[in-house]
Amino acid sequence: MPTDFWGNAIYSVIPTIVFGVFFFFVIRALFRADRGERTAYTKIEAEERARFEAERAARQQAATSDKG
Repeated sequence: MPTDFWGNAIYSVIPTIVFGVFFFFVIRALFRADRGERTAYTKIEAEERARFEAERAARQQAATSDKG
């Protein structure tokens, strides 16, 4: 363990900096994963809505053609 002032100061601050950098990268990874998941979910939801609307339109067209 360092005995001079600056050595002690640096020795005391290094763990805080290391954990801060580690925390930054963990939080950044979480936000990126969440963003990717939301993008994928939005894409899937849009595809499902389009499929549902296409099926509904086909049912309506079939019902209309059965009447006429």
